Amino acid sequence: MREDVEFGAQGATLRGWFYPAAGSEDRKAPCVVLQHGFSAVKEMGLDRYAETFQAAGLSALAYDHPGLGASESLPGSPRQEIDPWQQIRCIQHAITYAQSRDDVDPDRIGVWGSSLGGGNAFVAAAIDRRVRAVVGQVPMISGSATAGTEGQDAFFAAERLARAAGAAPTVIPVVAEDPSVPSALPTPDAWAWFTQNGKDEASTWRNEVTVTSAEFIRGFEPGRYLPLIAPTPLLMIVAPHDRTTPGAGATTAYETAAHPKKLELIPGGHFDAYDGEEFRLASRAARDWFTEHLHART
Repeated sequence: MREDVEFGAQGATLRGWFYPAAGSEDRKAPCVVLQHGFSAVKEMGLDRYAETFQAAGLSALAYDHPGLGASESLPGSPRQEIDPWQQIRCIQHAITYAQSRDDVDPDRIGVWGSSLGGGNAFVAAAIDRRVRAVVGQVPMISGSATAGTEGQDAFFAAERLARAAGAAPTVIPVVAEDPSVPSALPTPDAWAWFTQNGKDEASTWRNEVTVTSAEFIRGFEPGRYLPLIAPTPLLMIVAPHDRTTPGAGATTAYETAAHPKKLELIPGGHFDAYDGEEFRLASRAARDWFTEHLHART
């Protein structure tokens, strides 16, 4: 069971789903706030994670980032523009919405994020002490390591000048089947996952992002916030063979975080965590972490 919900965030309306905790009809339950990765919308697997948490007695709030899917853009920002700091501020608005509900315990809020959303979750946990437990799955640790830097400065500068002069934002594909076509995520597994999940289940997903999104990602370094998360309990779920948000970088960054923390390794690559055995392992690890650290709080 779930309900369609919406809430305000800096002049925009964000839309998503709320899953009331199983067996919580007569009590306030903990709540996990879920947000997706780069350009993805909630229909691309967030429901399965939310249902896993729901069955364990945790409420769940899954929603679309601003300017993506069913959510409005923040004033002054075009659609399909991905700004991690906007997304982090919207996580905070989502927490506020969850806390305002009569069926949520405002002192037992967790945050879950995948890929770019994992990096967002780490920063949110470090700067907002309302977060009482955090899980980052196949998380982005370093935008410069993920996106690279070579030859981009002139491209980004030209785009800024054009937009300042009133030009519409330039967009590029998120994924492309032809590797010679410039795209934001130029790997075969990214093409396969996005096009498969964007066909029917995620009709609001669009295969484009602004060029400025790439500049914002390059300057985003969520791994630097890992030492600041404690004493909030941190679970990092890493696929060592992940080439999109490199698994080796994530395991190295994990060492910079203080306890309480846990590292969970899962097989496969970046997109395998959304399906099959890898989904089962990742979802259960997150479920158990939130159950331990949110249910235990009074």
